[in-house]
Amino acid sequence: MRGMGNMQGMMKQMQKLQKEMGKAQEALNEKVFTANISQVVEVTFTGDKKMQGIKIKPEAVDPDDLETLEEVIMLGVNDCLNQIAKETEKTMGKYAKGIPGL
Repeated sequence: MRGMGNMQGMMKQMQKLQKEMGKAQEALNEKVFTANISQVVEVTFTGDKKMQGIKIKPEAVDPDDLETLEEVIMLGVNDCLNQIAKETEKTMGKYAKGIPGL
């Protein structure tokens, strides 16, 4: 019967960990990430990878060179997504270390 008390303690610890992970994920989801590329395009995402906005300066719009604008937008989006990935690893990675099998 000694093993049962140990099991209950472990379950409580797991529930506490899940609650902490949920709060950390919520905070991460609400965090705002911004990339400003060449001072002409700015993109903003939240931590759950939802784009919140994009600002394009008028001088960036050259009808004869849309490829450059498309490339700058792509760079901004990828920069934000990389920021989110790094922050997610930093924030959530510490929980994976404490859970056997992850």
